[in-house]
Amino acid sequence: QVQLVESGGGLVQAGGSLRLSCAASGRTFSNLLMGWFRQAPGKEREFVASVSWSGSIAHYADSVKGRFTISRDNAKNTVYLQMNSLKPEDTAAYYCAADRDLSGPYYSKSAYEYWGQGTQVTVSS
Repeated sequence: QVQLVESGGGLVQAGGSLRLSCAASGRTFSNLLMGWFRQAPGKEREFVASVSWSGSIAHYADSVKGRFTISRDNAKNTVYLQMNSLKPEDTAAYYCAADRDLSGPYYSKSAYEYWGQGTQVTVSS
């Protein structure tokens, strides 16, 4: 089992920045593929970013490319999502996800077995 706890959400003005953190426990963190997803009210949960075991390979949704950066610190069992130039449309609950071996594409929520409880990000215009 893997436990994931997100933090760092909050209220920010458009153009501002936030850094989300996701602390993992229960399994060797460096063996986990990590991802961030988000879900706005009334919408499906959507892929934001993912990072490989070593942190050397990252993928991003087109909507956040160039503004968000995913990274991980295996010594701290933590994955981060640095969010810059935030827009009102980035408002959502952000979820951390993990899996040992993805059962589908990295951008598919069904590919990840473990999920955190989410942290709310609200961007005001």
